[in-house]
Amino acid sequence: MAPLPSGLLGALDPMSDRAVFRQITDRLREAIDKGRFREGDKLPSESELVEHFAVSRMTVRNSLSILQGEGLVSSEHGKGVFVRSRPPVRRLASDRFARRHREQGKSAFTVEAEGAGSRPEVDSLEVREERPAPDIAARLGGARRVLARRRRYLLDQRPVEFATSYIPLDLARNTAIAEPNPGPGGIYARLEELGHRLDHFDEEIRARMPSPAEVKTLRLASGVPVIHLVRTAFNTEGRAVEVCDTVMAADAYVLAYQLPAT
Repeated sequence: MAPLPSGLLGALDPMSDRAVFRQITDRLREAIDKGRFREGDKLPSESELVEHFAVSRMTVRNSLSILQGEGLVSSEHGKGVFVRSRPPVRRLASDRFARRHREQGKSAFTVEAEGAGSRPEVDSLEVREERPAPDIAARLGGARRVLARRRRYLLDQRPVEFATSYIPLDLARNTAIAEPNPGPGGIYARLEELGHRLDHFDEEIRARMPSPAEVKTLRLASGVPVIHLVRTAFNTEGRAVEVCDTVMAADAYVLAYQLPAT
């Protein structure tokens, strides 16, 4: 077995108080981050890592397990461990709901997908009337019935988020908002056409590990967290006209905001 190239992974530090298997994880992670192993590349085999670091096979397996839990690599039975490919990064910008985009007939997702040079798609669309959960009802000022619009978003055929919009039924029933395709600019454009000029949005964002259903829906690799964002849209009269509950694959997004200093 040929030794690994000098400098590819480096050597362990015998004086370090960091556990050996974590040092190996650090070396492999650094090699991936610096592009020594690119997306789709196969990592050195367990036997090669055992020989290179002079450790046991179990130590190597513990190291690889950590990388897999972080979502950096995936294991293919009988083939090896490979650097996992990631979906295109989409910048979640603070101006994504600017009126100028709606006036151009573009939804926020379309605008940002184009900015990333990716092809946007929407699938798994469901539109129905229902009674909202208590937290959604409270955000909508006590609404008892809503129109719920559920959809999954994809970039270049890879799912990156799914979202549910809840609109008070008295605003949405018998309008284009209740149609599968609400038209250019999306539901916000339709709300403004109905006289509900949007004033501002409140957003709450947190990171967490996904549920089994979310892993399946977004096809998440092991160890990849999600970004859970809840947005409430208010019109100029101060009424909440929509709540959007969104779950996003965290490795597909960068949150980018401009904040005034005054």
